[in-house]
Amino acid sequence: MANIKSQIKRIGQNNAARDRNKGVRSAIKTAIRKFNEALESGDKSAEKLAQEVGKHLDKAAAKGVIHKNQAANRKSAIYKRLTKKSK
Repeated sequence: MANIKSQIKRIGQNNAARDRNKGVRSAIKTAIRKFNEALESGDKSAEKLAQEVGKHLDKAAAKGVIHKNQAANRKSAIYKRLTKKSK
């Protein structure tokens, strides 16, 4: 454990940020899982779910939870799968 006051504070800030980020990442994973399930079952709501995943990814990138390029790559892969499956 740190002895320096500023480092103790920094550890607390890092823990709080980790907890916030964990919730955002979990929401992304859940949205992607729902999209995958809808896509595999041939559900018509897959397009709407793809947009929802895109929104989650954009928000996470804006908050700094994930890198903006990672968000772009994930969105691209999702829309690519959506268009491939709809053909």
